[in-house]
Amino acid sequence: MADPSFDVVSKVDRQEVDNALNQAGKELGNRFDFRGTNAQISWAGEEAVVIQADTEERCKAAIEVFKEKLIKRGVSLKAFDAGEPAASGKVYKATGKILEGIATDKAKQISKAIRDEGPKGVQAQIQGDQLRVTGKKKDHLQDVIAMLKNKDFDIALQFTNYR
Repeated sequence: MADPSFDVVSKVDRQEVDNALNQAGKELGNRFDFRGTNAQISWAGEEAVVIQADTEERCKAAIEVFKEKLIKRGVSLKAFDAGEPAASGKVYKATGKILEGIATDKAKQISKAIRDEGPKGVQAQIQGDQLRVTGKKKDHLQDVIAMLKNKDFDIALQFTNYR
């Protein structure tokens, strides 16, 4: 029988992000402090979100509204990277990205943390944009999950495929 294992991934539920974006768009249209500021939020491709308004302050406030909606929908803010508002003609635009997958340098950092601080007999392998962690005992794997939850790697981590 194979050793117990689990995968460390960084994914977001696209439907929840889309719902948060739609809710933020409705709130920007309805809220009194956004009236007359032409505040809008929309998708720009697969992973990019464009937020625009007439003033820099309203643009920043619209970003905060979107972040609040992401939190309410259970999406980690570590999965959203918001850019600074920049003047584009008569409006201010900010572009944010939805971050998915574990970059190679972050994967190496997580793997090193598991090697250095994790229990003996636990290995981590980088497999594309995720990590596979294997060990002899399930208790060791649970210790690794607890350790990774307590550390901050600046990305949203989920633990899947636990066997």
